[in-house]
Amino acid sequence: MSSQASDSAPDPTAADAGGSGLPTLIPREVLFGNPTRAQARLSPDGRHLSWLAPSANDVLNVWVQPADRSQEARQITNDQKRGIRSYGWTEDGTRILYVQDEGGDENWHLYAAPLDGSEARDLTPFEGVRAQNLMTDPKHPNEILVGLNQRDPSVFDMYRVQLDSGKVSLDTENPGDVVSWLTDAEFRIRAAEATDPETGDDIIRVRDEISQPWRELLRFPFGENGGALAFNDQGDQLFVTSSLGSDTTRLLALDLKTGKPSAELARHAKADVGSVIMHPTEHRVQAVEFDYLKPEWTIIDSSIADDMAYLEETAEGTVAIVSRTLADDRWVFVDQPDDGPAAYYLYDREPRKVERLFVTRPELAECDLAKMQPLEIQARDGLTLPSYLTLPLGLEPKQLPLVLLVHGGPWARDDWGYSAQAQWLANRGYAVLQVNFRGSTGFGKAFLNAGNEEWGVGAMQHDLTDAVRWAIEQDIADPERICIYGGSYGGYATLAGLAFTPDLYACGVDIVGPSNIETLFQSVPPYWAPMKKQLVKRVGDVENDPELNRRISPLFHAEKIEAPLMVLQGANDPRVKIAEADQIVAAMREKDLPVTYIVFPDEGHGFARPENRLDANARIEQFLAEQLGGRAEPITPIEGSTAEER
Repeated sequence: MSSQASDSAPDPTAADAGGSGLPTLIPREVLFGNPTRAQARLSPDGRHLSWLAPSANDVLNVWVQPADRSQEARQITNDQKRGIRSYGWTEDGTRILYVQDEGGDENWHLYAAPLDGSEARDLTPFEGVRAQNLMTDPKHPNEILVGLNQRDPSVFDMYRVQLDSGKVSLDTENPGDVVSWLTDAEFRIRAAEATDPETGDDIIRVRDEISQPWRELLRFPFGENGGALAFNDQGDQLFVTSSLGSDTTRLLALDLKTGKPSAELARHAKADVGSVIMHPTEHRVQAVEFDYLKPEWTIIDSSIADDMAYLEETAEGTVAIVSRTLADDRWVFVDQPDDGPAAYYLYDREPRKVERLFVTRPELAECDLAKMQPLEIQARDGLTLPSYLTLPLGLEPKQLPLVLLVHGGPWARDDWGYSAQAQWLANRGYAVLQVNFRGSTGFGKAFLNAGNEEWGVGAMQHDLTDAVRWAIEQDIADPERICIYGGSYGGYATLAGLAFTPDLYACGVDIVGPSNIETLFQSVPPYWAPMKKQLVKRVGDVENDPELNRRISPLFHAEKIEAPLMVLQGANDPRVKIAEADQIVAAMREKDLPVTYIVFPDEGHGFARPENRLDANARIEQFLAEQLGGRAEPITPIEGSTAEER
């Protein structure tokens, strides 16, 4: 069932009903359709450039062109359904590697596509098996390592795959608690990150040789943050992040014999270690990103200091290096402003020269986009919440309809930069508030742990409430026109907001959000098993404490929901099963409460196919216009959408 045209939809060329100076309405297709191009990469040998772009059937695929532009670009993959969302090169530059699932089930298969455009080979052709933890190495260009849960659905063993023959052989068996692995400079698995199923502690294990037993190098008791990043070239040091002895994580070099830090490479008072730049062949740390309100780079290796300074002078927004040759003479970097599309550049280090390759969405460059304002909001107990506010252009920032856009995870974060959702909503006339509530990651262990057992009726939800009240007190938000909106945990927060603070919100949009935390825990994918203890400690033992579950699960408080609710769900979601949406919808309808329910039968935890994404957002936009009074582009039939209104 596709979207249908609506006679009542506002004119997209008109300003809002108040006759204000809002800019021209940006079509949803420009914001949420496929990008013109994305994810530029250089082959390791520097001979080819690659990127994602739509096929003739408007499905994202990988395209390749000689770096000297001596030939036209060619599409070398042939995905027909969901589109390729991420990819990379083999180390010899002869193949593209990418993953794909079926209908959103997240059982990723790993594929290798030759440059001549012949059929891609499924390197992990095992039914119901998920591939992850992919590793490549310049010294072993015909081999890759990949984790597969083939032997046991709950854990991933590491397999060595020969690219020429496709032969798959077991390399390292998982003892039952390992969640990720690391190789040394010789492409041997010599480090593992595990989770203690009894305590929830995180553990780094190492072995001096692959024939020797594993030993515990470092333990992070539950509540501490940290993990392993990489070995140095000699294999006698391990680069790790660690909050031991500090609130935020520090970047350390650990002596492999003693487990003690031999050097502290970087730290930030307010932010955890973010992205880390490593040399492509020499196994050394070169730069570290820290992101409190806005990202900033700390340079460790002086050999790239001038390069990074030059790129940051060139860029309009944040800079990220996304690809480098093995010779390290050419880089690809992306420049991402908060009020424009991402631009990809090719950078020659000597002589220093930058060439723009493409802008991901060139139509956006012609649109008037809003700035994202970083700010700090004080919660009721004095905790500072790093937040972002995007205001509609052309309107006085007073008494606006407001959308509280809640991030998923919840152990994730909102950050500064371009957000298609924030720009879309601001263009329609809404103020958009994004809040890093306690429990969000990146702001130190005290901030993270402040969210433990605070779901629903606790401080995590109070932070969202307090942020909305701040916007009302600042006269930014009209208290009668506030929507809470989010996906995954953000969907849960939407249901909790409507159920536990019903007077605060005029409406809510829940995308793949759980409604009953006990049934969420009972239905998580088997490969979450090693992390189950941490989940219980973060949220609470809802499976053995029915009173707690009833207190924090919106399902049992559906009768308190007064505001209209829209629920959108992927039928194949392996994380938040469709039963979570079915339950809350049934409970509301039993009480004759206003709920709209949209299901996508070929989607999972979110909507990957652009047809479905466009359809979902068209429906959300119309819903918001009806409830809050913002603008809406007319709904027209979207060919290929599988949306079902249930």
